[in-house]
Amino acid sequence: MTTPTDGTSGAAPSRRPSRTLLAITTVLAAAFAIGVTALLVNIFQRKQEAREPFFRVVELTDETTDPAVWGKNFPSQYDSYRRTVDQQRTRYGGSEAVPHAPSAADPRSMVAQSRLDEDPRLRTMWAGYAFAKDFREERGHAYMLADQTYTERQQVTKQPGTCIHCHGSVYVPYKKMGGGDLIKGFEMMNQLPFAEARKRVEHPVACIDCHDPATMQLRVTRPGFLEGIKLVKAKAGIENYDVNTMATRQEMRTYVCGQCHVEYYFKGPEKRLTYPWRDGIKGDEILAYYEKEGFSDWTHAETGAKTLKAQHPEFEMYNQGIHARSGVACADCHMPYQREGSQKVSDHWVRSPLLNINRACQTCHKWPEEELKARAETLQGRVFELRNRAMDALMSLIADTKAARDKGASEAQLEQARGYQRRSQFLLDFVEAENSVGFHAPEEAERLLAISIDYSRQGQIALLRAGAPAPAPVQAPAALREGLASPR
Repeated sequence: MTTPTDGTSGAAPSRRPSRTLLAITTVLAAAFAIGVTALLVNIFQRKQEAREPFFRVVELTDETTDPAVWGKNFPSQYDSYRRTVDQQRTRYGGSEAVPHAPSAADPRSMVAQSRLDEDPRLRTMWAGYAFAKDFREERGHAYMLADQTYTERQQVTKQPGTCIHCHGSVYVPYKKMGGGDLIKGFEMMNQLPFAEARKRVEHPVACIDCHDPATMQLRVTRPGFLEGIKLVKAKAGIENYDVNTMATRQEMRTYVCGQCHVEYYFKGPEKRLTYPWRDGIKGDEILAYYEKEGFSDWTHAETGAKTLKAQHPEFEMYNQGIHARSGVACADCHMPYQREGSQKVSDHWVRSPLLNINRACQTCHKWPEEELKARAETLQGRVFELRNRAMDALMSLIADTKAARDKGASEAQLEQARGYQRRSQFLLDFVEAENSVGFHAPEEAERLLAISIDYSRQGQIALLRAGAPAPAPVQAPAALREGLASPR
């Protein structure tokens, strides 16, 4: 037998590498099988979850008002709903928590900062009205009932029970007062003093105000909107419109917000809450309605003008913007969808889209967050600058009218200027009270502010023609002019 000269034995070649490869292959195949099995199990579980969209822990009825009870069936939605207590400011909106000394009259330990302190011109605009006493930054839904209950405006005037319509969960209280009749209960509560109506309401806006407890479908429960939207649709040629049976689901994702985020007034001695939409929902169309009705909220303390106070007309302004024309609903931006397991749920932490750009904006707009934020703030900045100019013009008109009045100008001489003040002030306030700083419809906001400026200047011209003196103009605080503070 010949001995190999290469230093190896004549034994058969080793099979160890092949066995190692086989072992690795076996392990990989097993891991793959486990992964596929896990994936299939996960898919099966998600399908099962999808068949039962929520786990019914409690039975909900048309009288279940407590959101915590609804939260047992809908924990994800309830968790985000509870976050409306958070206070976070954007450049032009939102509030910061300000310490407040609790008292028997007002037990709050935190409040929002005063917008009257941010811009003292607001006190002049609302001179003689309760808003000149107390007006603060907007806060989340969690505070909507308490802030209305304890505002210092309650000390200036005795507010009616009508205010509860949009500051509390009123669906069940209305039905109880009306013996099952929602509209009758609404009419009865309107006529109560606020303090009496407040005793009948336990919660701020709650699940039952927007959802049918049997089907979870969105629904409108506020009589003011039920009646107001009929006027809007009738003007468009649709008679006897019933929002809860005729609106699409996407429309309802706006209408449930529009129940309260609207302009309104208290009509007649019965203080019936009315949305002034008979002639349209644009700011100047609503002003025309008030002119025909001869309605005013108060008499201006410095000029004697019969003036109007606008109230958070987000629904009206949104309807003039590109998002409304594109079919985007309020909830798409303020309550965007988020993934919870197999479920797609609306985020009930109702807040500014600028605090949630990824979900609220980037679903449609494929740009970086900073770019989208900059675009929004540019639009708001332009509206805010024009708002300041309109405010300056109004301050000049009020100062001129007051000076003329103090110097003994006749009522006939003052009448025309007061009319211009009323119109200028309402259109400015329409933009001022709308909580997007023009973002919902920038062009419309700028149009209204331009008309407001024109009315103020026409009022001054009317005074000059009547021989009234012109005092020094009132200027905005420096911080406002430099964009370091805002009225939001």
